[in-house]
Amino acid sequence: MRKDAAVADRTTPDEELMRALYDEHAGPLLAFVLRLVAGDRHRAEDVVQETLVRAWRNAGQLQGATGSIRPWLVTVARRIVIDGHRSRRARPQEVDATPLETMPAADVIDRALRMMTISEALGDLTPAHREALVETYFKERTVSEAAEVLRVPAGTVRSRVFYALRSLRLSLEERGVTE
Repeated sequence: MRKDAAVADRTTPDEELMRALYDEHAGPLLAFVLRLVAGDRHRAEDVVQETLVRAWRNAGQLQGATGSIRPWLVTVARRIVIDGHRSRRARPQEVDATPLETMPAADVIDRALRMMTISEALGDLTPAHREALVETYFKERTVSEAAEVLRVPAGTVRSRVFYALRSLRLSLEERGVTE
């Protein structure tokens, strides 16, 4: 006895029904569904597969049916397509993530290294220059507000900020930072 014959002998009535359904109805059902899904072959094949699975689940009812079951299959397929269409409209449109993958993401390590380098460069400044820079740039105070906090004239704050930035730029260039 061949192996194929042994497998064929063990088929159940449900499996025979499914093979018969597929052989007889899958082609016409696929053509019908292709029209419903605007030619999307993958989607049409999924709908046909789901239709045949539902037929398999209702095999007991279908075996006792008289006449062709194609109208039942067509109705089920049409309802699956309608349900799919409604569910897609009920949720937001999905967006392809490919463009996001090409965008550079902020790297935490790079930011931390940049902050360490800037902190070291700030340490090279004189205390008066560092205070003027911290008050104006990091605490975002105006020259007048910084002058009030530091208890020096506004012109002195401007001068200290100018020379602090120049020294900071040189210090960062020495550390290899060019931007």
